[in-house]
Amino acid sequence: MSSAMESSYLPATTESIEKAQEAKDASESISILYRVIQDPSSSADALRIKELAITNLTNYLTKENRAEDLRNLLTQLRPFFSLIPKAKTAKIVRGIIDAVAKIPGTSDLQISLCKEMVEWTRAEKRTFLRQRVEARLAALLLENQEYTEALTLLTGLIKEVRRLDDKLLLVDIDLLESKLHFSLRNLPKAKASLTAARTAANAIYVPPAQQGTIDLQSGILHAEEKDYKTAYSYFFEAFEAFNALDDPRAIFSLKYMLLCKIMVNHADDVAGIISSKASLKYVGPDVDAMKAVADAYSKRSLKYFETALRDYKAQLEEDPIVHRHLSSLYDTLLEQNLCRLIEPYSRVEIEHVAQMIELPVDHVEKKLSQMILDKKFAGTLDQGAGCLIIFEEMKTEAIFPATLETISNVGKVVDSLYMRSAKIMA
Repeated sequence: MSSAMESSYLPATTESIEKAQEAKDASESISILYRVIQDPSSSADALRIKELAITNLTNYLTKENRAEDLRNLLTQLRPFFSLIPKAKTAKIVRGIIDAVAKIPGTSDLQISLCKEMVEWTRAEKRTFLRQRVEARLAALLLENQEYTEALTLLTGLIKEVRRLDDKLLLVDIDLLESKLHFSLRNLPKAKASLTAARTAANAIYVPPAQQGTIDLQSGILHAEEKDYKTAYSYFFEAFEAFNALDDPRAIFSLKYMLLCKIMVNHADDVAGIISSKASLKYVGPDVDAMKAVADAYSKRSLKYFETALRDYKAQLEEDPIVHRHLSSLYDTLLEQNLCRLIEPYSRVEIEHVAQMIELPVDHVEKKLSQMILDKKFAGTLDQGAGCLIIFEEMKTEAIFPATLETISNVGKVVDSLYMRSAKIMA
């Protein structure tokens, strides 16, 4: 515990709050606010002032990146929570957990803090707060890729919340479950959970941020099914919602919109979208990365494509959704280029093909081998000579299938006649 907490308390009055605000530095303000919280008075005015002191103290501790102190503050405030309404307790607890989340590198601390609060709320029988903290814990576990624990937690929570018919929380939990199943590559269950979230959302008023989250997840699932036009519509809706709220997720929606345009062979539209009034304020590395990919795709240049992937690794390869679709796009582009280059040859050196396509020899050799196995063209690799041998495709004469069909029909007629004659003879 801080030494400030052990010193004498200050009365929970407006003057004490003002004194904290006028302090010369943050440490002194924090010390004063700790002492205000220690005031044993439980009058209505004192409780109100203490709530304000807690809010201010949370803000100061967040600015100072004192995550462990915020965690200790939650433990210290437990006796105080018994004096105020449960709704206010829930607001303070969630506020402090949100404050810890703003401090970088506190993922593990947030998980342990949520687990502590779940235990406390369970002991205190505060169901409303416990369910929300559990939902937050599941989201943190999902971010940490602890999928099994998150799924176990969500399964029990969904059953409980459905019984209580808490639609707003149900939307959050169903969305979480959809994201979790998508991460586990279980697309049917991800779609089912999203449909459940939409059904619950249709019955109540959903805040714009939550509606944007639903649209964003819908777009991601449609893009996964290669329905890029529908996905674009959902990403656009999500972008408008997040943009109006200045939500940082707006940049991801914009990035996925540009991705959809590239995937449907409309890379030329990317420049127009970027230069629109709403998109201009998001110009930065993420948008530049998608512009570089669009330019490479328009020029059908694998070299430019690889340069974009290398220069914008954080924006492209480290974003799992963009990376998955760009990998598919890169493979398609590579196959198209290779097929075009080897078309005039019956035998060609792999090194020559690599020089023409401006890619490493081993990379080209591996891809050609894969294309032969996938029957993209007929050929073989002579690795001793370092050559690719392309076979001429055997043209099947149209008369052969027709002849086989005629023989088959004659056979059926003969069998039928034999059966009839057998019956007559009997």
